[in-house]
Amino acid sequence: MSEVTALAQRIDALLPQTQCTKCGYAGCRPYADAIASGQASYNQCPPGGAEGVERLAKLLGRPVIPLNPENGVARPRPRAVIDESLCIGCTLCLQACPVDAIVGAAKLMHTVIEDRCTGCDLCVPPCPVDCIDMVPVTGERTGWDAWSQTQADDARRHFEAHQARLEKEKAQREARLAARAARVAPHAPSAPSTPGATQDTQTQAMPSPVSSSSTQTPTASPVADEAAAAAARKQAIIQAALERARQKKAALAAEGLGPKNTENVSAAVQAQIDEAEARRKRLGLDANPDTTPPAAPSGKA
Repeated sequence: MSEVTALAQRIDALLPQTQCTKCGYAGCRPYADAIASGQASYNQCPPGGAEGVERLAKLLGRPVIPLNPENGVARPRPRAVIDESLCIGCTLCLQACPVDAIVGAAKLMHTVIEDRCTGCDLCVPPCPVDCIDMVPVTGERTGWDAWSQTQADDARRHFEAHQARLEKEKAQREARLAARAARVAPHAPSAPSTPGATQDTQTQAMPSPVSSSSTQTPTASPVADEAAAAAARKQAIIQAALERARQKKAALAAEGLGPKNTENVSAAVQAQIDEAEARRKRLGLDANPDTTPPAAPSGKA
């Protein structure tokens, strides 16, 4: 093990493991690697707060410095809460959660496992109907006063299990695609093995023509009709759910209780937002300013 890798492990052990990406990196371990290699400063972790900076400064033999405001501010630990009346079961929040703290299924209401939620905010921007709020649950306590080493260790294990599951699913998906490609790949006729192959042999290898009178125009099968009808019903259900969400959000906005989506998101989260919008377009859903998450500004979040 190299000296840099060993140092990165010690740094990672001092991070809160929220995997929130507010430091500008894809998770706590990538941030630890960046600190160990001198590519990042040790004051870029808002969930760790001032004590987190102090811990890292002591390990590195560096002075204690203020938390970098470009990465955010220390705040009371929040927890994600899903509004059941607005949730349409799109599963985008499940995909965004780095510790698998959200459970649910497609077209069914989702819920949050409270003990697992790290308050990372990553589930909020991808939600197309803005049904997730981040609710403070630690009073005035921030940083490590609002978090414990046991919680950090649990969060790391959940994150590692999440990553392992994604890798397994990716491998299974690639294997299925490879098997499917092998089944449907056309078998090209073999070419003559010798330059002296006769014209008769080449003629026999050619497929016999089919007369135009035997060609029939394919007609839509009952199975295809049923699939099209099911797809139309699915789109109608989603559109109706979105419309109900728009109406409720309009009513909340009229009362001064408008959406509270996370702003200044990282590049990783913006990629999730873009994927959500692409999925909405594939489903044929109309774009609406009320349901479009805010775009991330340029630069670090």
